[in-house]
Amino acid sequence: MQITRLTVDGLEAGRITDEPPTIAFALASPVPGEALASARIRIGEWETTTDEQVGIRYGGDLAPYTEYPVRVEATGTSGATATAETSFRTGRLDRPWAARWITDAAYETPKQQSPVPMVFRTSFSAPKPVRRAWVEATALGVYELELNGVKVGDEYFAPGFTSYAHLIQVQTYDVTDALAATNTLVATVAGGWAVGSFTHKRKNAIYADRQALLCELHVEYADGTADVVATGPHWEVATDGPVRMAEWYDGETFDATVDPDAMTWKAADLTAPRGTPSLVSQVGPPVRAQGRMEPVSRTVAPSGEVVYDFGQNFAGVVHARLRGQRGQEVVFRHAEVLVDGELFTTSLRTAKATATYTCVDGEQEYSPRLTYMGFRYVGVRGIAPDDLDLTALVLHSDLPETGEFSCSDPLLNRLQDAIRWGGRSNFVDIPTDCPQRDEREGWTGDLAVFASTAAFNFDMSRFLDKWLRDVTAEQARGGGIPMVVPKAGNPFPTMATSVWGDVCILAPWAEYLARGDLGLLRRQYPTMRRFLKAAAWWSRFLAIGTDRRRVWRFPFQFGDWAAPTGAAKDWLARGKWIGTAYYAGSCALVAQIADLLGEHEDAARYRTLREEIAGAYRRVFTDGKGTLKDEFQTGYVLPLHFDLVAGAEREAMADNLVRMIDDNDGHLSTGFPGTPYILFALSDSGRVDEAYRLLLQTGCPSWLYMIESGGTTIWERWDALRPDGTVNIADLGTGAMDGGSSGGMVSFNHYAAGAVGDWMYRRIAGLEPTSGGYRSFRVAPLVGGGLTSARASMRTPYGIASSSWSLDGDRFTLGVEVPVSTTATIVLPDGTEHERTSGVHEFACELPAAPMASVAG
Repeated sequence: MQITRLTVDGLEAGRITDEPPTIAFALASPVPGEALASARIRIGEWETTTDEQVGIRYGGDLAPYTEYPVRVEATGTSGATATAETSFRTGRLDRPWAARWITDAAYETPKQQSPVPMVFRTSFSAPKPVRRAWVEATALGVYELELNGVKVGDEYFAPGFTSYAHLIQVQTYDVTDALAATNTLVATVAGGWAVGSFTHKRKNAIYADRQALLCELHVEYADGTADVVATGPHWEVATDGPVRMAEWYDGETFDATVDPDAMTWKAADLTAPRGTPSLVSQVGPPVRAQGRMEPVSRTVAPSGEVVYDFGQNFAGVVHARLRGQRGQEVVFRHAEVLVDGELFTTSLRTAKATATYTCVDGEQEYSPRLTYMGFRYVGVRGIAPDDLDLTALVLHSDLPETGEFSCSDPLLNRLQDAIRWGGRSNFVDIPTDCPQRDEREGWTGDLAVFASTAAFNFDMSRFLDKWLRDVTAEQARGGGIPMVVPKAGNPFPTMATSVWGDVCILAPWAEYLARGDLGLLRRQYPTMRRFLKAAAWWSRFLAIGTDRRRVWRFPFQFGDWAAPTGAAKDWLARGKWIGTAYYAGSCALVAQIADLLGEHEDAARYRTLREEIAGAYRRVFTDGKGTLKDEFQTGYVLPLHFDLVAGAEREAMADNLVRMIDDNDGHLSTGFPGTPYILFALSDSGRVDEAYRLLLQTGCPSWLYMIESGGTTIWERWDALRPDGTVNIADLGTGAMDGGSSGGMVSFNHYAAGAVGDWMYRRIAGLEPTSGGYRSFRVAPLVGGGLTSARASMRTPYGIASSSWSLDGDRFTLGVEVPVSTTATIVLPDGTEHERTSGVHEFACELPAAPMASVAG
C-alpha cells in the first residue's frame, strides 16, 4: 500500500497559511477491496488518529514564520501500512507590520480612467552570509516586484481580486538565492481592480483613491541576527516608469527606452487602506502562465495589419521576441474573431485590448505583465514579420486539472475542449463572465450553473474558498447575494435573486461532491440559511393565499436569461417560474447539507418547505396534470430536474418538453437557468434518445452549432456568429445590463452554456458521485446517439475513479476503476446492478432490444 498524494489545503508542497490547514491523502493498493482502517497524523507536537482521508483539520497551535512537518501513517483493512511526509509554513499571523503603506499622495487618478502605474524602490545591503530571506508584500492595485533587476515570483496580478474592504491577500516569496551584498528592490503597482477602470461604466478608484504598496523583506543571517527592509517614507516613488499605461480593458503601454536613473523620483508618502481589511497569507491559487501558444497561421488583412491566428480562443498575453530600433513603436491588437479578414473588435465595446511597445536597439523581449486579454487573433503593426517571433502565454488561476472525458464522436470531444478552455479563460483569480470586453466581472449566475462542470474538470477548492469568502462578506444583512462578487462598482443593488444568489449553495455543493471536505459546507452554511430566509421573505411579499406565498417573484429575477428566443423583457417575464423552481431545488440541497452538518431540525424544516414550494409550482403554474398554463421549455425542465413532479404528472411534463423541442425544429430554447438541466430532464424521465438528439443537434441554436461554426470556447449567445458568418451584435436594450449599441452582448468565451459537460460526464460516461469526494459513486452509462465508446476519469481525493465503455454491435463492455476506501454502484444497460469496492473491474452485457433508461439515483 502507498500514500500516492498528501496535501495541505490542496497543495502537495509550498503551502503558506495564517489559518489551521486541512490535510488529505490518497492511497493505492494491489489488494482488492482495500480501504483505510486508521491513520495517525502528526503535525509538530500535535497528533490525531482518524479513519478519514479528507478534510482533516489541524487542531494545534500556530506560531508565525514557522515550518510544520506533516507525517501520515496509514493502516489498511488488510493490515498493510504506508507513510508519507510533507510540510507547511505559517505567515505572519497577527504579528504587527514594521512596514507602512506608501503611495504618491500628489497623484490624482483621472476620472473613469486607470491611473498611471507607480514605481517604488529602495536599496539595502546584506553584508553577512544569509541563511534565509523572504519578501511579504501586498498592494492596493496589482503589483510586480523586481530584486536586482529580476522578477520576484512567477505570479500575475498579485495580490489578487478580493473584496478589499474586507480582505487583502499577502504574498510570500523566498529570495534567499537572489540577494547580493548590495541590492535594489523595485515594485511597480498598477491600478488593477482596486483603483483602475472597471465595469462597462468605467468606474474607477472603487476601493482606493490611488495605488499603495505594503512590503517587508526579511533577512536572517547565518550568525543568528536579522534585518527587515520595510516600506516607509524613506522609499522612493515615481510615476514616469516604463509602464506608461496598464488596465484590464485597454491593455498595456510599455516604453523600453525609459532609463530608471532618469525617472522623477521623490520620497514616498504614507497612506492607509479604507476601513480595516484583514491582511492574510494568500488564500486562493495565484494566476500563472499555464502554457505557451504558437500561431497556426499568419495573414495580411486588407488594411495591411499582419494577423496571427493562434487557433484557440483563450485568456492571456502575447510574448514577443523583437529585433527593433530605439523609438520604434509596435502595436498588438487582440480579437476573438475575424470578419472579412480583419480583427472584429466591435464586440469588445469600449475595451481597446491593445499592447503597445516602444523598442530599444537590437534583440529584446516583451510580454504584458499587468493586464490580460481574451483573444484568438492578434493584429500587429509597426514591425516587419521577419523581425518578430510571436507566441502567447495562457493565463489563468493555478487550477489542477482533475477530470477527463472523451468519446467516439469527434464533435463532442471538441465540445469538451471548448468547455475546458472556457473554464480556463474565465477562472482568472475570480470566476469571470468573459475575458475580453469591458466587463470580466464575477457574475454569480454564470458560476451557479457551471459549478458542477467546473468541479469535475478542475480542482476548484482553493479558488472557491477565496471567492466564497467574498460572497459571504458582501451578502446583504437581509440575506441577498450581489449579482457580481466582488461587487466592485457594479450598479446592481444587493438583493435576493434566484440562480445568481443560489451560487452560495450550488457552488459549495458541487465542490463538496467533488472533493468531500465538509469544512467548506460548514463555513458557507450560515450564508445559505440567510439567503433562503431572504427568498422566503420575498416570496411572501404582497402575496395572497398559501400557494402564492411560496412563489418567488420579487424583487427582481433574471428569469430565462439569454434564451435563444425572445428579447430581454421576455426572459425577465419568466422570473417567477425560474425563481420558484430554484427555490425548491435549493431547499432540497440545503436539507441534505444540514443533515451532513448535524443540523437535523433545519433539514426537516427545509424538506417541508421544499414540498410546499413544489406543490405551489404545480398548482399555480400548471393544470395539475403536467401542462404549464404558459409554456416554455425551461418551465418544464426545472420541475423535472428538481423532482417537483412525479408519476403521471412527470410523464406528461416530459412529453410536453419533448413536444416543445420538436415544435422548435429539434432545438432547445432554454436560457442560463434551464440549459444545464435540459438533458437531465429528458434522460432521467426516460427520454434518452431525445436527450442525445438534442445534444447532437448541429443547427442553431445548439452546442455543436458553436463547434461546427469554428468555436473553440463556449459563446454567450447561441447565435453570436450567424450561419452567414456575420457577428450578431444586436443591441438587446436590456436596461439592467445594457451593453449599448457599441457591441451589445456578444462574447465568444462565456462558459455558462458549457454546463452541458455535467451531463456528458454523469450520463454518457455515467460517472457520478453519490457522496462527498466520490467516497461512493455510481457508474451508469446511457448508450445512445450512435456512440460506440466513451470514457471519463476523475482524480478524486481518494484516487482515480473512471468509467470506460465500448459497444461492438449489441455487445456492451465496461471497465470501472474504484479507488481505495471507496465503493461504486454499477448499473449496466440491461438493468443489472453490481456493488464493487476498490480495484479495477470489468463488466459486459447484451444491449436490450430498446435501450433502457437509467434514472439517476
